[in-house]
Amino acid sequence: MVVNTRLDLLQRLQEIGQSLEHSGEALALFGLGSAGIERERMDQWSDLDFFAIAKDGKKARLIDLLDWLSNIRPLAFAYRNTIDGHKVMFDDGIFCEFAVFELDELPRIFYSPGQMVWAAPGVPDTICQPIAQPPAARTESWLIGEILGNVYVGLGRYARGERLSGFRLVQVDAVNRVLELTALAAAPAAPTDRFAPERRFEFRYPDQAVAPFMPGYTATPQAALHVLDWLKARYPVNEAMDQAIRQIAAEILSRTQATA
Repeated sequence: MVVNTRLDLLQRLQEIGQSLEHSGEALALFGLGSAGIERERMDQWSDLDFFAIAKDGKKARLIDLLDWLSNIRPLAFAYRNTIDGHKVMFDDGIFCEFAVFELDELPRIFYSPGQMVWAAPGVPDTICQPIAQPPAARTESWLIGEILGNVYVGLGRYARGERLSGFRLVQVDAVNRVLELTALAAAPAAPTDRFAPERRFEFRYPDQAVAPFMPGYTATPQAALHVLDWLKARYPVNEAMDQAIRQIAAEILSRTQATA
């Protein structure tokens, strides 16, 4: 397995900027996340997230033809994951996720603040800062309600035999809301990703153990009870929902023990 260092990643970012400049079809390149203003956390496991800013009328060209990347090194993997961009991997293992926009699109898009890698003369660094406002944060009461609803419905599906759906509702969807609720209640010890609350959760909240919420595919009732106990220890919980969830979990566990 090829291991790319932080220096390799930063060098590739510069090479992409140079290739865009030489293409004559771009105005700028700025990095996002660990390729942007959070470069102190870039390591060998990082990928390169970036926006390529196309000249007017050149966006489709830069999306449809990836020679501005393959001219640097051959691409071992590439697919269009959104209408605006791709995920690609160079043959040396450097992985990139990017989108291509024209300047007039940026004010309508919310993104994390970035860091300029290359810009044509006259293109201001201010384009690295989003103008669009982020979606409003979800409220505590909404998150608590979603957790209870996901756990209740998920247990019902699990009891019916829909184990996959029940697993996802309890051990994925409800847990995602737990992560959001945790972020509302405590200041993080590491940068937060507005688009993925699970990112760096262990570093942001080192005292918060989440393993009991996700004990495995056949342990959804146990997961549900752990989530419910966690919630009750911190917030007022609707008594009817608390009892209903515990009754369903007890029924499933009793049935499981009887057939063991």
